[in-house]
Amino acid sequence: MKNVLIAYFSLSGNTEKMAQFIAEGVRFAGAKATVKKIAELKNIDDLAGYDGYIFGSPTYHRDMVEPMKTFLFFAKKAALAGKLAGAFGSYTHSGDAPGIIFETMQYVYKMTPFELNSFRLTDDKLNTKEGVRACQDYGKVFGEALNR
Repeated sequence: MKNVLIAYFSLSGNTEKMAQFIAEGVRFAGAKATVKKIAELKNIDDLAGYDGYIFGSPTYHRDMVEPMKTFLFFAKKAALAGKLAGAFGSYTHSGDAPGIIFETMQYVYKMTPFELNSFRLTDDKLNTKEGVRACQDYGKVFGEALNR
């Protein structure tokens, strides 16, 4: 069974909710999903052994939050090249963080970009049926891509 690490940082809890819903979608596709706060990933070995990676951060002031920037520098030391990459995040008005994370995974880490690219969702949409379904669908398509 393929295994996906969903690593995130959340300030208000919205990005954390997205991580959990995306994990449900990955599981719907028949893959295993491990959800971790980035603070739980203390050494490079904590990033090893996964077939795909989805990183998440909210957007504040048109950027990802500082803890995610620090995590991305840390994760660069892991051997992630060729692994399937996805990114997500919640936002209120600009939503730039997931795209920046995704480009880092693709161009800096040399990971394989997920066909749906990065995924962002406004905070007010997250707690709707459509928002939950959108998160689950992102995870499901990611899991299906791993199983091809």
